[in-house]
Amino acid sequence: MRILIAPDKFKGSLTAVEAAAAIAEGALRVYPDAVATQFPIADGGEGTLEAAVAAGYEERLNAVVGPILAPIGAAWALRKDAAGITAVIETAQASGLAHMEPTPENALRAHSYGCGQLIAAALEAGATEIVLGVGGSAMTDGGSGALRALGLKPLDAAGNVVPLGGGSLADVAALDASGLDPRLSAVNFRIAVDVRNPLFGSTGAAAVFGPQKGADEDAVEKLDAGLRNWASILREATGRDVNVPGAGAAGGFPASFLAFTQATLEGGFSLVAGLTGLADHLQGADLVITGEGSMDSQSLTGKAPIALAQAARERGIPVVVVAGRILVTPEELAEHGVVAAAQLLDIAPSPAEAIANAGPYLARATSQVLEGA
Repeated sequence: MRILIAPDKFKGSLTAVEAAAAIAEGALRVYPDAVATQFPIADGGEGTLEAAVAAGYEERLNAVVGPILAPIGAAWALRKDAAGITAVIETAQASGLAHMEPTPENALRAHSYGCGQLIAAALEAGATEIVLGVGGSAMTDGGSGALRALGLKPLDAAGNVVPLGGGSLADVAALDASGLDPRLSAVNFRIAVDVRNPLFGSTGAAAVFGPQKGADEDAVEKLDAGLRNWASILREATGRDVNVPGAGAAGGFPASFLAFTQATLEGGFSLVAGLTGLADHLQGADLVITGEGSMDSQSLTGKAPIALAQAARERGIPVVVVAGRILVTPEELAEHGVVAAAQLLDIAPSPAEAIANAGPYLARATSQVLEGA
């Protein structure tokens, strides 16, 4: 038997790589002679870099400016092949919420400058394609900080460069693009997004995601006003409307790249699957085991495990799901090709214990569901 073990991360407890190892341990208890291939997956957000490295990309580390100016180390990845040089960058690595306390003040100050520094490093490495995985970001700056790191100067009415951060975007009156890195025009940017939120408005980046980053009502209003102004400034400078579905991801990060580069927005799972060669691993598999921390209604809208299940179903491969908790019905899972499922909460004495010792419980749950499948 050939088993493809392809989980997403179990947020707060296990990375996708760690989850795959635990699932493999449990699967081999039941099928000791099976060939179990561990293949962590992601949907374009946090975990994308890990999936790329597991698929053979070379991991690199750069010192960058974090979302509120403190220096941090940020990883990214690179792969060279006959088609060119592809870099994979996660916004969360350089500008993630994990690097910042979520307060109203920080929500206004946070910026994406460090992401721009990683893009600059990728350009220096000769990248011809840059994949940007967005998610888990701290900033709501419309990607302005990243372009600042690449040579763009946003100016106020007096001709002064405005401070970094989404809270300053409302003061931008003009752009000086004379120093923008010319290599940006020769690179193919592919931005992985899994939301359809526009840049601004009632369903935009500030209103929907700002509170998660510490923004109170006043901060949300300032950030939204800044993004509205930023969209207007970008349109005046480039002639492009950036208030499009998906532009609100990662604090509006895609907007600046939609304006100044030939960037495209793509579904996160399909983009990462293509980068990592998932189709090749599905070929010949007899069983797929996937999972994530919480399998809920959002999972059914195209998150990585369910998207994988659907791809497996199209090939006639049965799918088993093991998750921290499952909040959807067996019938709903069956509609996506899942033949059996188990959750850690059924065997752990408490949710806290399931999180604290997720690895052993995940291995045990995998064995139990396979024995009963």
